[in-house]
Amino acid sequence: MKSVKAKTNYTRLLKDIGLTIETARQNAVKAINTELVKANWEIGRHIVEFEQQGQERAEYGSDLLARLSKDLGQRYGKGFGRRNILDMRRFYLAFSKWQTVSAKLSWSHYISLISITDDVERKFYEKQAINQNLSVRELDRQINAALFERLALSKDKKGVLQLSEKGHIITQPHEAVKDPYVLDFLKIPQSHRMTEKHLEQKIIDNLQQFLLELGKGFAFVARQFRISLRNKHYAVDLVFYHRILKCFVLIDLKTKKVNHGDIGQMNLYLNYFKAEENVEGDGEPIGIILSAEKDEVMVEYAMGGISNKIFVSKYQLYLPDKKLLQKRIKAIIQEK
Repeated sequence: MKSVKAKTNYTRLLKDIGLTIETARQNAVKAINTELVKANWEIGRHIVEFEQQGQERAEYGSDLLARLSKDLGQRYGKGFGRRNILDMRRFYLAFSKWQTVSAKLSWSHYISLISITDDVERKFYEKQAINQNLSVRELDRQINAALFERLALSKDKKGVLQLSEKGHIITQPHEAVKDPYVLDFLKIPQSHRMTEKHLEQKIIDNLQQFLLELGKGFAFVARQFRISLRNKHYAVDLVFYHRILKCFVLIDLKTKKVNHGDIGQMNLYLNYFKAEENVEGDGEPIGIILSAEKDEVMVEYAMGGISNKIFVSKYQLYLPDKKLLQKRIKAIIQEK
């Protein structure tokens, strides 16, 4: 018995030491990152102040950048290429107050953020990265998929500015739903004829990226969730649970245009979940019909009188035209 207890104690000791080492290493990485970001901000500040004295403008092809790159490289080694120095200058111009720079983001995060020229859009992605603890890869995905523009198009000027200041905060069911959803990561050619079963399998194969596209708070529960009513059997394509809204989210996939029968079927699913799957503390379930096409007028009439929370969203298999979306957002912001 004594040897068993000693072994258990030693295992606990080893675990505690391991946690201490891991925490120390993580803190060291954070400290190094903070110092790197601070140093790059200071370098950018020095360059901008030099410009303001009227000495020379540090544009990409300028002699100043070439000289700085060469001299700093000779003195301090790698990391001072012309592009890097230009990024430091752009970083300072975008975040001219050090207090606005977040310790939660790495230099790589800021490289992605300073590629965004619009201040409102950049602030949104900065808030998203901080609030959702996004990796650089996840942040780049949201930028490339025009998340800001897709969310902003459903809002007025005040709503767009709130997105910029606070990020995408979900308090109501409609705020957890996008239209359209961008599924470019499935790598399915647009012209490809696809069954709903094939689409579902592709999503399951790329579940991590699909969860990122769904947004913060979604947790996967099941696929082909079986519902049996007497001698009839149904299957919900995908079932998720939203941790923030505390409710089930049912997704039905349609590779063709949504019809009124699809909406009626989703209504049945939601009623079943309310009666049979919800437990104390669960909110009303949400239904999303994800389709290749939708007729807005038909959808409006088909959902008339339905109290359940049903949303019909399109999906697209390619990245959106950001320039076109940005033009539309600019028009919303400029409205009086």
